[in-house]
Amino acid sequence: MVASMLREEEQIKKKIDFRAIHEVKKILRTSRLHTVCEEAKCPNIVECFQKPTATFLILGDICTRNCRFCSIKKGKPFPPDPYEPFHLAITSKLMGLKHVVITSVTRDDLPDGGAEHFAKSIRFVRDVTGATVEVLTPDFKGKRDAIDKVIDAHPEIFNHNVETVPSLYRRVRPQADYARSLHVLEYVKAKDPSILTKSGLMVGLGETLKEVKKVMVDLKNAGCDIVTIGQYFQPTRKQLPVHELISSEKYEELTEFGKEIGIKYVFAGRYVRSSYNAAEIYALLKGV
Repeated sequence: MVASMLREEEQIKKKIDFRAIHEVKKILRTSRLHTVCEEAKCPNIVECFQKPTATFLILGDICTRNCRFCSIKKGKPFPPDPYEPFHLAITSKLMGLKHVVITSVTRDDLPDGGAEHFAKSIRFVRDVTGATVEVLTPDFKGKRDAIDKVIDAHPEIFNHNVETVPSLYRRVRPQADYARSLHVLEYVKAKDPSILTKSGLMVGLGETLKEVKKVMVDLKNAGCDIVTIGQYFQPTRKQLPVHELISSEKYEELTEFGKEIGIKYVFAGRYVRSSYNAAEIYALLKGV
């Protein structure tokens, strides 16, 4: 009942006008690129495509993991497209992007989890567009040599989401590990302190406010600069139902708590997603 109410509310507040995003979709399809905006059914898609901004999804659109909150297809992926980094760079240029966000499905089938593909994408985008680059990566199974490949390409922001509180991992992210995700963020910050680190989590899955605050403390201790917190919406009936609609007062409380413990920037709200207003947040923190 709660889930269906949330889907209805989401549709009312974030109506999708497909005419407004037709041109961006046309460019993406011509370039044979995917976006997490479309694959994950993000409620902010119209707003972002109109700017235009987009979070590019590399390494295909089939994931090797089965997170129960996510609507991206699961199964055996195809081999990576070697021309994808080039297509990504050209598309970013055509869209006039100044800050490019790159994410991927999890590719546990690849020896480095797709890290080299990330690195090539970062370098191509920067060489062709001169844009700043933000990556939202999987955990690469915690392999430091894989993480190093991405660090060495020097994205301005390295994002890896913890997604939820530790007590819900078995139900929400059965193939992931909370400590491993914290390690990824901690390792990046230790290896290159000039890279801004970022993480996000969903609320409304049955966690307590105390648990969310504990995650925020853990992220601060891991050197995380930016934290995003948003309401979980059930993408389709196949995913986990929504447990609770979080009030605006709680988002305000979490924002204030983040400031108190010293996180550089906390972005919390019902429709907040990992890459929502990514360019604006980067500009704010860098003073550009």
